[in-house]
Amino acid sequence: MFFTYLRRELRRRRKAALVVASGLALGIALVIVVNSVSSGMRDAQGKVLESLYGLGTDMTVTKAAPPASEGGRERPRFNFDAQDGDEKQSSDIVMPQGFETLASSTVDEVADQPGVATAVGGLSLSVVKVDGEFRPGRLQPGEDSANGGGGGGGGGGIGGPQGEVRGGGAEFDVNSYTVYGTDTTRQDLGPLTSSRITDGRTFKTAETDAEVAVADAAYAKEKKYKVGSEVTVKGTKFEIVGIATPDSGDAAANLYIPLKQAQTLSDSKDKVTTVYVQADDSQQIGAVKSAIRKNIPGTTVTTSADLADTVSGSLTTASDLATNVGKWLSVAVLVAAFVVAGLLTVSAVSRRVQEFGTLKALGWKSGRVTRQVVGEAMVNGLVGGVLGIAVGVAGAYALTAVSPSLTAQLGAAAGGPGGGPAGGLVRAGGPGAQSADKAIEIALTAPVSASTIALAVGLAVTGGLIAGAFGGWRASRLRPADALRRVE
Repeated sequence: MFFTYLRRELRRRRKAALVVASGLALGIALVIVVNSVSSGMRDAQGKVLESLYGLGTDMTVTKAAPPASEGGRERPRFNFDAQDGDEKQSSDIVMPQGFETLASSTVDEVADQPGVATAVGGLSLSVVKVDGEFRPGRLQPGEDSANGGGGGGGGGGIGGPQGEVRGGGAEFDVNSYTVYGTDTTRQDLGPLTSSRITDGRTFKTAETDAEVAVADAAYAKEKKYKVGSEVTVKGTKFEIVGIATPDSGDAAANLYIPLKQAQTLSDSKDKVTTVYVQADDSQQIGAVKSAIRKNIPGTTVTTSADLADTVSGSLTTASDLATNVGKWLSVAVLVAAFVVAGLLTVSAVSRRVQEFGTLKALGWKSGRVTRQVVGEAMVNGLVGGVLGIAVGVAGAYALTAVSPSLTAQLGAAAGGPGGGPAGGLVRAGGPGAQSADKAIEIALTAPVSASTIALAVGLAVTGGLIAGAFGGWRASRLRPADALRRVE
């Protein structure tokens, strides 16, 4: 009887039911789109951080900067021999980015801290290569010599001016690039994990001190490198065995070489610039950070949350809009939809005074009338939920198909070879810290998760219950006498 009456009443009042369902559907669809966009923002931010950190990295450990009172760091110096003739000169300097290094033993100390699953060290280097030539000047005869004069008061005698040196100079080209020393025995953590090998191969475990390199795809294209090419770093020739393409953003370095080779080239034996850390539990990252800072003094610990605060650009702007404006707008629309649904249900009950009064006169209890109204409202809510899920999912997939591009501007990073760190991302020269104005472009997606669908279903049920509560309260107050007074 309940379902039969319910079906007939909904069919008879399908326009009113559709209006209520449409209002709820609008609010639910907006919630789905906003939640999906927010999820896409988190994914995009994760891609940005992976391009800096490496896949699976929860935090990095670097050496703390010395106090400003200790003065600046020594600037690099280039020494050239003065030689006769047009001689080409070349000199390159290899130095740790940020000029701050940690002892390799720090990697083991970090790995022993509670909550740390694994830790691996890396050495990020800046290479500045200067090559060119000096052009010696030529002695040009003086005016008197050119005219054949030489005596008298012309000053052309012994010890007098014989001419002047003209011409000469120097022409040098400066080329700078970044090199990252990676632990070939532990390639499951660190910046190289955020790139995929698109040509050739990665390092072999046994190549701990081999003269081999993996080149970033963009750098290889610029320098016309390919697998099998040779690149010279401070007089050492490395064979390129692989080309790596970053999965998102820019590469951590232009070239990757074995850690021992990087330490040798930069005179940094048993030194690293960065320790990459993976925690046992992502929920305990804060506790792990505190333990490292307490037990290993003189270090700076940077988590992915810290890095996220340095990301700016349209990605952050859009994320703020989705988080703040979008969610508040969703709440406002949902509240409005629930209120409208409740008011429309109350209005429908008021128009059905004769019907409910007659039913009560025939023996229906107030509770039965109330359940009937709530049942109709629940069906309206579920229909609105289905429509809202359909519209919301369609909107999210449409946004993913369009894939608008967002830019992530990275905070100020390690300075140039002579400047030292300028503060910012992985201070002390983490691999992601190559320039202060690097922008990463990310395509926005709006993935719809099962939790979002579950939220939509919950909202639909809630909307139906709220509307039913309004209508049920009104129906329970009706008396059979009301029906008799309205009979014409």
